[in-house]
This record gives sequence, C-alpha cells and structure tokens, in this order.
Amino acid sequence: MTLVAGLEPSNLQSKIFLTKGISVVYAVVRAGGRQEKVSVGTIVTLDRIKADANGNISMAAVLLVDGDKVTIDATELAKVKVTAKVLGDLRGPKIIIQKYKNKTGYKKRMGFRADLTRVQVTEIK
Repeated sequence: MTLVAGLEPSNLQSKIFLTKGISVVYAVVRAGGRQEKVSVGTIVTLDRIKADANGNISMAAVLLVDGDKVTIDATELAKVKVTAKVLGDLRGPKIIIQKYKNKTGYKKRMGFRADLTRVQVTEIK
C-alpha cells in the first residue's frame, strides 16, 4: 500500500476500497450527547441506554456515507435506521473531585462514575 500525499488515513482507506470495488458504508450517529462514527460490527461504549425487550436499541443518524454517496439531508436521514445489540452495562473509571480553600479548613472530596452501555452495531439501513 502506497501513501498518497494530502489524504488522511480514513480518506485513504475509503479511496482504496472504492478503487477495489468494495463500498464503504458508515454512519455518524447521535448517542448520549455525543456523535460516534459507526459501521456494521463496530463496538461502541455509550452513556447508559435502556434496550427494548430483545436487547436492541435504535440510534438517530446525523450523516450517512454509502460508497461515494453522502447523505446529510434531514428528510432522507429520517428514513435511515441504525440498530445495535446491547452487549452489557458497565461503569466508567472513578473520577475524583477535590475542592480546597487555603487557611479556612474547607475541604470537599467527591467521586463520580459514569453508567455506560457497550453496544455492537448490527444494521444500517
């Protein structure tokens, strides 16, 4: 594989796949106040999400790339459905918050652990 000047690795990968006839399909989804780039089979850790009875969730797409066709129109993206299977719930690392004021004896220590869900994308259609 030879590197092409001026192309980022992600763009380079898309260009290589397109030249070989393999179309690259991925979506940027909105989940938990953030946006994640996902494709089929991608495992992503998100903020805690409740799943339906089958253990599946649905996410809203913000952008869809299907080969060389890029979809950003809201009416067309409303038709796009990104589904994922919940692999499990977990908790993030503990974050310690400390406050201290000099000469007053004021000290405060708190901790926080985020509730997270690990999901695997099963379908983009």
